[in-house]
Amino acid sequence: MDSTTRGVRVGLLAYTIWGFLTVYWKQLDAFDAIELIGWRIVCASVFMMLVVTVRGAWPSLTATMRDPGTLRWLLLAAVLLTSNWFSYVWAVVNDRVIETALGYFMAPLATMAIGVVLFHETPTRAQRFAFGCAAVAVVVLTVSYGRLPWVALILAGTWSFYGFTKRRVALPAVESLAGETLILVAPATALLVALSSRPDSVVQSATATEWVFVLGTGVITAVPLMLFASAATSIPFTLLGPLNLVVPVINFGLGWVVYDEPMPLDRLVGFAFIWVALAA
Repeated sequence: MDSTTRGVRVGLLAYTIWGFLTVYWKQLDAFDAIELIGWRIVCASVFMMLVVTVRGAWPSLTATMRDPGTLRWLLLAAVLLTSNWFSYVWAVVNDRVIETALGYFMAPLATMAIGVVLFHETPTRAQRFAFGCAAVAVVVLTVSYGRLPWVALILAGTWSFYGFTKRRVALPAVESLAGETLILVAPATALLVALSSRPDSVVQSATATEWVFVLGTGVITAVPLMLFASAATSIPFTLLGPLNLVVPVINFGLGWVVYDEPMPLDRLVGFAFIWVALAA
């Protein structure tokens, strides 16, 4: 098997896992989304410390984090990643899976917008058409939902700007995630301590099965990211990029077919404009 074929398979596996993580988070919908993000950060931090130890990457990680400029970008990346995680988990546990699909369908378009605005890239005619379709889709979906699809917009914006910050961090993907979680672990731990006395908290009310899911959030956070990092180093982005659409396709199907979220005609029309924009 050549490296490109292997890279495509690894990338497809990473995106498939990310897509079906909706089912994982649904097992924890009895708990507050903020508390779940606290557990995700703490568990992911512990797991990433183990990974960094196995890779022998502590010297490069600590040396890089001593640089004030890199540390600022890591802090910004950590805030954006936490915002993305919270929005996604909140949407899943509050029965808005289809809106998460919309957000991740919109993310490639948001990334293109960052290229135009921040990097002064000149949009092609097709990209201008895509932006127009995306704008129409937001209007149509706002009318359909009766409100601005803010979860989708936050997901698209935070993920796209998170990608932007990764260009500014001189660390591989695994070490970068480790640095981000280490920055967040202290406030996340404080949050969990503050929430632990609530009667509906994980500490007070989780069953043995739910504890397994809670403690597993570190693994399910890190594994697909490491698979993604492997794929990104072995295949061109022209192959990796389209694989990203696996995530919203899975979420769209889960929300509509499995979780019976409503899909009126006007909402379907809004999604159609997004699909046309992506095709362009």
